[in-house]
Amino acid sequence: MTTTSDEAPVTVTACPDGPLLVRGPATILDDDGEPVARRRPTVALCRCGGTAIAPWCDGTHKVNGYRSGE
Repeated sequence: MTTTSDEAPVTVTACPDGPLLVRGPATILDDDGEPVARRRPTVALCRCGGTAIAPWCDGTHKVNGYRSGE
């Protein structure tokens, strides 16, 4: 993804034992390569695979024992 000087940078933060937090103007694509609508400037992407609202995190990692490793 490219940004211009007036756009905020995109950052991705891996939360320990939790989701990936995506901040900035990133485009999230579904399995078919189509953009997924974002309603917030910061979104949480599931890493545990247990979410009911993919690709977004719904907190399932807290109950299914997901561990992100070291």
